[in-house]
Amino acid sequence: MTARGTCSVRPAGRRRRRSDTAPLLALFTALAAVDITGVVLDVPVLEWATKPLLAPVLALYVRRITGTRHPAFLTGLGFAAAGDVALLFPGPVAFATGIALFLGAQLCWTTAFVRAGAVPHLRRRPLLCCAYLAVWCAAVLALAPALEPGLAVGLSFYGLVLVTMACAAHVKGARAAWGGAVFLVSDMLIGLGAAGVDLPGRSLLVMPTYVVALALLATAFTTGREDRAPLDGPFVAAGDTADPVGIRAPRSSPVRARARATVTAWRRVRPARRRVRPGP
Repeated sequence: MTARGTCSVRPAGRRRRRSDTAPLLALFTALAAVDITGVVLDVPVLEWATKPLLAPVLALYVRRITGTRHPAFLTGLGFAAAGDVALLFPGPVAFATGIALFLGAQLCWTTAFVRAGAVPHLRRRPLLCCAYLAVWCAAVLALAPALEPGLAVGLSFYGLVLVTMACAAHVKGARAAWGGAVFLVSDMLIGLGAAGVDLPGRSLLVMPTYVVALALLATAFTTGREDRAPLDGPFVAAGDTADPVGIRAPRSSPVRARARATVTAWRRVRPARRRVRPGP
């Protein structure tokens, strides 16, 4: 029974879906742990075996829960997977290819946040936008002089798109906001390495921050009620405004049609009943 005293038929698919996606998160955690171990111990074979699978596993997780609701975000994960593979190769060409692929990922994720309402959300928060822009300006001023001109321009543009994504991520809540901020930190660590600034532990922090950022961004697209895909049909939630009697039935089912007809008839009769005065 719902709070309104009406019946709510909740399919068991929701429970099955959660149990189906839990192994994907566990697999992602295991892959991340093995990949970070490979970085710490300097075992490239572990990185090659795990890093290319991180983003695809998250894409399966998001796709399993949300269906086709967020194609831009899933496409961005595809770009990220390709970028991970490119960055496993040594040399400047591989590095530039990886940056270009991650640029595609940032553009896709920014598109996903814009579709979620990032533009009106950020219009009401100009100080937040100014803060991210200040971070980008500081990073460019600090790192660009130490880079080759072509690389400096490319990384500056990539950084601008990255801070745009991180700022737009706030529209999906604190989880996505932290994901964008941690992603920004991770890529700034890579930028420091490209500029020849090797801080203690810098190379060891790139992958942990990266996998945390990916996980935060992905789960931000799966936690909202509006992000969940239908289970066995176009169900609506109990108590929803489109389902005032709380019956969780397909939109086109006879049960739902009868329920809506009953509610409509009651709304028409109720004002007439109020006008009737009891006799003496």
